[in-house]
Amino acid sequence: MKVLANDGLDKSGIVGLEKAGFEVDLTTVAQEQLLDYLNKNKVSVLLVRSATKVRKDIIDNCPTLKIIGRGGVGMDNIDVEYAREKGITVINTPAASSHSVAELVFAHLFGLVRFLHESNRNMPLVGDSKFNDLKKSYAKGIELRGKTLGVLGFGRIGQATAKVALGLGMKVVAFDPFLEAATLELEFFDHQTVFFNIKTISKEEVLKQADFITIHVPAQKEYVISKKEFDMMKNGAFIVNAARGGVLDEVALVKAIESGKIAGAALDVFEKEPTPEIQLLMNANLSLTPHIGAATAEAQDRIGSELASQIIEFFKTNK
Repeated sequence: MKVLANDGLDKSGIVGLEKAGFEVDLTTVAQEQLLDYLNKNKVSVLLVRSATKVRKDIIDNCPTLKIIGRGGVGMDNIDVEYAREKGITVINTPAASSHSVAELVFAHLFGLVRFLHESNRNMPLVGDSKFNDLKKSYAKGIELRGKTLGVLGFGRIGQATAKVALGLGMKVVAFDPFLEAATLELEFFDHQTVFFNIKTISKEEVLKQADFITIHVPAQKEYVISKKEFDMMKNGAFIVNAARGGVLDEVALVKAIESGKIAGAALDVFEKEPTPEIQLLMNANLSLTPHIGAATAEAQDRIGSELASQIIEFFKTNK
């Protein structure tokens, strides 16, 4: 049986599948050529990340396709329910990249509160001629310890991010419309374990209490954060979106930064990927990355292994 990993697959997944007798194809097929390629090669499993879209045209016209797999969490690039209605199994790896995204959130937060996103731009340009000026400009950093992190969306990634915050000595407040409480387990290097019970509160209360906001929700039809929500936040708050483009109103964000309401923000995802708005790219108060939340060696290894295990188990039980 053939597996097409159209957006790539970690070695752990390739090895696992090949040991089980699958043929793994790592060709990157253009979207407009994908339907023909799947049929010509009689592909049984199509694996994608965020780049490839799997819509009704593919689902309806690929009779050999048994599984569509998404390496990661969000599956808004796949017509999931339609595929399942047509008898195609859809799988993903919701837990594999949680900690990687959480660490990226804090990479941005640490950078923002110490102006690293600006300093790393300006030191190469004028560090030799305006060293003392830059030192003065970046001398008013703040610490994360003792501050309040507000988490919007308290699923796996939101909880993983909360764990990092708790480890740093932050207070965590969370909102999730589907969850009343969660018990977080923090395990340390010496195997000591500490448990924290976090009860969710209203979105409005999270926005009012938090010094820092981090968004961890699936794709939405409407903004989760727009002008109304920015107005509720503390003056000088920070916000990070490492969830999905389109859940945060980028125009409202820029206005909130320009007014001083928001001190700084970080974006790993954008409304117009892969061509973000130039006003975002040139804004000195934004810390930016190109959708790399799950892009760590460890996360990709976990994703590959989990996909391989699910595929092998499916065909073992559906002979």
